[in-house]
Amino acid sequence: MESPGLATPEHRLRRSLPAMGVILAVALVALAMVLPAVTGWDVHVRWFPPLHARWQPRVGPGTPIATMIAVAGVIWGDRLAARLSWRRLLLLAWGGGVAWMLALGLVDGPAGLGHILDTDYEYLPTARATDDIGHLLRIYVSKIGYDAPTGNWPVHVAGHPPGALLFFVMLTRIGISSAVASGLVVIAVAATTSVAVMITADLLAGRDHARRAAVFLVLGPAAIWQGVSADAVFAAIAAWGLAALALAATRTGPFATGSAVVAGMLLGYAVMMSYGLILLGIVAVSILLITRTWRPLAPAALAALAVVGGFAVAGFWWWDGLVALRGRYWDGVAANRPAAYWIWGDIAALVCSAGPLLGAGLAVVAPGLRTMRDKASVAIASLSTAAALTVLIADASQMSKAEVERIWLPFVPWLLLSCALLPPRWRRGGLVLQVATALLIQHLLFTGW
Repeated sequence: MESPGLATPEHRLRRSLPAMGVILAVALVALAMVLPAVTGWDVHVRWFPPLHARWQPRVGPGTPIATMIAVAGVIWGDRLAARLSWRRLLLLAWGGGVAWMLALGLVDGPAGLGHILDTDYEYLPTARATDDIGHLLRIYVSKIGYDAPTGNWPVHVAGHPPGALLFFVMLTRIGISSAVASGLVVIAVAATTSVAVMITADLLAGRDHARRAAVFLVLGPAAIWQGVSADAVFAAIAAWGLAALALAATRTGPFATGSAVVAGMLLGYAVMMSYGLILLGIVAVSILLITRTWRPLAPAALAALAVVGGFAVAGFWWWDGLVALRGRYWDGVAANRPAAYWIWGDIAALVCSAGPLLGAGLAVVAPGLRTMRDKASVAIASLSTAAALTVLIADASQMSKAEVERIWLPFVPWLLLSCALLPPRWRRGGLVLQVATALLIQHLLFTGW
């Protein structure tokens, strides 16, 4: 083994990459917060750019619970991830995610679990008023623009294809119509995202890497927004679609074909919940490249097109909705939000959501896939690189100026897979950084989501 004293400059640089990544991430967030405050630059986001939040220090019923979960995760998280049976670990990941989101939400009391979902901007009020789904789909595009003659949809309904609204319509149809009950459903669904991503990592990179990623997928600041945002539901559906695609790509026969069809249906519906999720096609292609097979592509694509086509037959054309949304978007606040700030301010907001350790993970991946020594690491790096490319394209589109701390939730877990490649000495300290960031944001800022 090479002694530290004889380490080459290249070796020393690689050892320093995680620290450099964290420093850069924290510096970016600090600059995004300080620059508007010091210069008076109005970047047109509520109160505390780069986050859609206001300064509101507080503690609440969830404070001691969230603190205990954070401490327990730091002390035992890695040990449990390494020693538990796979099924028990997946169950713990889901249960731990639910507990973490509940605890953070309860910092604001019971209202923190669902109040946001019931505001005028959100889906629940419209879902309760919907009694004819066929009519809804036929008129959907006509009510996106600000100048709609019969009145326009609320902000979030207009900003998404109807699949998002229909999720909440379904909840109201089965009797789940209160804000808190809907919030609990969102949390239960959102917590499955880490499970889906771990299963995908297991299929493509092996169980050891999936176990290493577990604590970073479950515990982090993203839970602040996952617990109260429909975007977390989109993230879960997309993650299970990608997991099904990975299963199809690593199996053969009828089971593989069936998995590909399921993948296409889930990913097709995800695209009908959020226009931006079409970019997750980059992650889907990376899965096929990792497994070196295109077998699942045809059945998955046909199934996805069947879902999109079904909406079209019912009256909603995805492309027409996107065009109408683009008009509304640029007629609204987006026209006032300066690209000179948000082209990098969005990345700062993403760091707040994913946590500053994301900088360390991506810094390890940054040197390139050719420097990876084993296929498992290449697979993890490929998934994270694909997710990073997705984010860059979304950012360059300028269709998500601000509020990406929730909008980009579907991209966050795939980015955080990079943390599985961090050196052992970084793991516990890195998790401390993640949970501390979550606790600070939730107790100092009211995020509005």
